[in-house]
Amino acid sequence: MIRKIAITIWAAIAAASVAAYLIWPHYFSAHGVAAFLQKFQNEALAFYLIISILRGFTLLPSTPLILAGALLFPNEPLLVLAISIFGILASSSMIYWFSDLLGISDYFEEKKPAVVRKIRSRLEHPVGFVFVLLWAFFPLVPTDAVCYVAGSIRMNFLKFITAVFVGEVILCSLYIFGGGHLIKNFLGFH
Repeated sequence: MIRKIAITIWAAIAAASVAAYLIWPHYFSAHGVAAFLQKFQNEALAFYLIISILRGFTLLPSTPLILAGALLFPNEPLLVLAISIFGILASSSMIYWFSDLLGISDYFEEKKPAVVRKIRSRLEHPVGFVFVLLWAFFPLVPTDAVCYVAGSIRMNFLKFITAVFVGEVILCSLYIFGGGHLIKNFLGFH
């Protein structure tokens, strides 16, 4: 019963988030997220942290949120990096630990068994650490997907979270120190 309630709540949040993303994509761009957070200047860092942590359950990408942080707090790139990484590690950990409760492994096993088998075999291989690291670093694939699978097979947590950390630190650093600068200077965001 608890599993069904958890799945229903998660599915509703994920579906609503994806629908909102498709209907109003401009709100989910770096500019849109930054504009939303600017409305709460005194609480912006707290909102940024909370949104960073909970984002993993929405199936939405973290890139606009990270770039929004770089735009909102241009003089605090290390703080933006720390909050972004903390949020990613927290959401990755929650996804890892709750993947069974939410029935994610069952869903992926049923809908995409070949993909799950392929990812699982790579995670269970001795180079699983490198696979997760590269997955976390590569910007065109959702890190959340590898978190669900790693959680469902119970990959060694320390190995998993360290790989996510290394991959995401590299990627987020590129976004924060490069992407924020590019958006601000070339797209005119102030």
